[in-house]
Amino acid sequence: MIRLAGMMILLTGILVLLGYAVGLLFGYPEYITLGALGIAAALNVFSYLYSDKIVLSMTKAKVVSESEYPSLHRMVASLATSAGMPKPKVAIIPSKAPNAFATGRGPNNSVVAVTTGLLEALNENELEGVISHEISHVKHKDILIASVAATVAGAISYLALVGRFGSFYSGNRNRDAGMIALLLSFLAPIAAFLVQTAISRGREYEADREGAQLSRKPLALASALEKIERSAKSGGMIKANPATSPLWIVNPFRGEAILEMFSTHPSTWKRIDRLKAIAISIGSMQ
Repeated sequence: MIRLAGMMILLTGILVLLGYAVGLLFGYPEYITLGALGIAAALNVFSYLYSDKIVLSMTKAKVVSESEYPSLHRMVASLATSAGMPKPKVAIIPSKAPNAFATGRGPNNSVVAVTTGLLEALNENELEGVISHEISHVKHKDILIASVAATVAGAISYLALVGRFGSFYSGNRNRDAGMIALLLSFLAPIAAFLVQTAISRGREYEADREGAQLSRKPLALASALEKIERSAKSGGMIKANPATSPLWIVNPFRGEAILEMFSTHPSTWKRIDRLKAIAISIGSMQ
């Protein structure tokens, strides 16, 4: 949690620094900085209230009743009870590619969504491992954290556009401020993106660990991750907006050669190795 808090502070610091630099360019550093923080806060409130509905719409996920998928509902209810939280809603995504995600602003307002392909590809233990991972995300409000990080990073990107535009048209009026604003307008979005993806990777590792302890089946989760990864590599793509990539248990939108530091998810094989180590530490054969 200390590492996460530090990264969120760093992300906010990038926003404030860029806002101050752009403000110097226009002669109103305090107002521009406060304005940037205000925009980020407003976007965070919007994300907090509506992100779950937006994500379900973007992925074509449909909330289903217990009568439609009774065994899936029972599994979600059992794991939620073990985690000490209310049962999330259950949604189904019409896609043959196996994958899953959770959304919602917290344990009292959450949805666990799985693809039809996931239900077909995994056995019961593997599915339980995946659901436990998603339940862990919900319990620790990882979806809200990711939404806030994405919102602040988005505000930095928009502010950087203002900085680049202003630096080109400032002429000789404020050359030094223009150079600083121009430099930061290129560097700040890159730095924000790296911090955002680092936050996402950290939460994935943590959800793997917590999920493995919740289900007591770390090897089943490892097996599920391997199946999902192999499907993604073989072309099993999700038909959804790539902006949802941080939510999925395995990123379905990235190329195989992408550097891990630029990815929203850690290497699947590193995650599997960690889960095998957890299985040894807790004495689990599943």
